[in-house]
Amino acid sequence: MTRCLHDPQGGYYATRPAIGPDGDFLTAPTVSQMFGELIGLWLVETWSRMGAPPRFQLVEVGPGDGTLMADILRAARVVPAFIEACGLTLVEPSYPLRAVQMARLANAPLTPRWTDSLSAIDGKGPILLVANEVLDCLPARQFERTPDGWAERMVGLDAEGEFAIRLGPVGPGFSPPDHEVQPGQVVEQSAAQRAFAQAVADLLKYRTGAALLIDYGRDTPGPGDTLQALSRHEKVDPLATLGQADLTQWADFPAVLATARAVGVSTAPLLTQAEFLTRLGLPVRADRLKAAQPEAAALIDRQVHRLTAPDQMGTLFKVAALYVPDTLTLPAF
Repeated sequence: MTRCLHDPQGGYYATRPAIGPDGDFLTAPTVSQMFGELIGLWLVETWSRMGAPPRFQLVEVGPGDGTLMADILRAARVVPAFIEACGLTLVEPSYPLRAVQMARLANAPLTPRWTDSLSAIDGKGPILLVANEVLDCLPARQFERTPDGWAERMVGLDAEGEFAIRLGPVGPGFSPPDHEVQPGQVVEQSAAQRAFAQAVADLLKYRTGAALLIDYGRDTPGPGDTLQALSRHEKVDPLATLGQADLTQWADFPAVLATARAVGVSTAPLLTQAEFLTRLGLPVRADRLKAAQPEAAALIDRQVHRLTAPDQMGTLFKVAALYVPDTLTLPAF
């Protein structure tokens, strides 16, 4: 999965990322400006509750096409002191996406610094971090319960020499789940997602601050094969489109939050995206936009539905928050 997404010659994100209505997949920021605006106000309020430090680092991991950060900064400009205190870092390994982000943020009030990893973040002061649909891009291993015990699902070749999923012996690092799994069912475990949570938690423990992790995934452990590929907004065979389509797997929020707590970082109760956005005032913001743009009322209603409806992004998408110190109170949580 990592090679299919990030290989410098043939990886999807390294060569042909396509985000938005005319691309391969949509993200919440490309659904509506309201998503990023509310995240921006969440960041401003959290900064205020941290004591309005005179210097801090705003970090976005996986900024996509730059839409989310553009909307965040536009909303945050209502508090000039926030912008003045802010150093902006974008963690983005894809050079094509960096170019798109640079163009999108050309007129932003802050000039970003790009890095490849969380370990390269510098600057002074606490951290405010946002990662929207990052966990789902991190690979997970799959293990299948068989009548004879556990086997690991791997990519191999079929009789015609085409890529296919094959069962093999379980490799090192597998932990049998403590929930019931029936024969034929699959469980996923992601060392990469746990490592990301560890890196974010280590950063917060050292620098203090807060992180928002927004993604689709599970809130309780359970079985399920969640690997999927998207091309032109349609699901396609992941093994037939290597390097040509976006690959994702569900975020394992129980494992992510447990990893952060093990480092000594506090975690807020996991919310659905609908709960989070509603508590931040999405209905009020939508009403104000409709009052200002009556001709766009139907479109705005569709955007709210897409972001919050149970059969859209509202329930499957979750919002996790990590923070230090434990006395910090976070908006919406």
